[in-house]
Amino acid sequence: MAKIGVVQMTSGEDPEKNLEHLARKLKGLQLQGAELVVTPENTVVFGSRDDYLKHAETLGKGPIQDQLSEMARHYRIWLVVGSMPILTVSGEVTATSLVYDDQGQLIEFYDKLHMFDVDVEDGHHSYRESDTFKAGDQIKVVETPFGKLGLSICYDVRFPQLYSELRQQGADIIVVPAAFTKVTGRAHWEVLLRARAIETQCWLLASAQWGEHNAERETWGHSMMIDPWGNIVAEQKEGTGVLLTDIDISVSDGIRQKMPVAKHARLTCHLHQK
Repeated sequence: MAKIGVVQMTSGEDPEKNLEHLARKLKGLQLQGAELVVTPENTVVFGSRDDYLKHAETLGKGPIQDQLSEMARHYRIWLVVGSMPILTVSGEVTATSLVYDDQGQLIEFYDKLHMFDVDVEDGHHSYRESDTFKAGDQIKVVETPFGKLGLSICYDVRFPQLYSELRQQGADIIVVPAAFTKVTGRAHWEVLLRARAIETQCWLLASAQWGEHNAERETWGHSMMIDPWGNIVAEQKEGTGVLLTDIDISVSDGIRQKMPVAKHARLTCHLHQK
């Protein structure tokens, strides 16, 4: 049994303000006994292309990552930072999740695979993540004291083949940090998350951005923790806040024994971990 926390934020373009807000949430969760905490996509900076390029850091180096590492160490929690801009050796930028252990060590990272290049009927209208970010090419499952953690980010949730592969690689818990638009969130967020939990028979931790970020960007919120049967066990619909619940990964084992869908599957995904 592990006590798991999820943070819902309204991040903006200023990393310091976002980090100050995050620190307050982490302190509260730590006082309640949280051992693992997941934050949303764009936790550190949520703004324009120029904002992401301005604040991008080389993996494992830089003042923002130093602060994140120190938060994990100070609050003695495993911390999954939903995403921040990371500068690659080739000079490109990725939208990258960072996983820190409770000593503040960077254990793993994951570059978002699927870019949100979509037209949406909202104030922003056209989203072209590939204009800013380079897509990742690796699937990541992380060993933790709480079970194996499968990593994904936001738009990834629309691609079930990724989640099937995470399950095949042993994931017990899958994280979905996100900044879903209000329009697409209202239509699809819950049904996609519950479907991914049901088909993989994994716990799903969905940490979301919520609210108005500027004149054009509005996100849906509705952070959720979903069990391997597809039940929503905790939800933060609106506002900033935190969720906290106990997760027992043995629940997955029981469901998988009674309904062994992984063994029954006749199609396999062609993505492989590198």
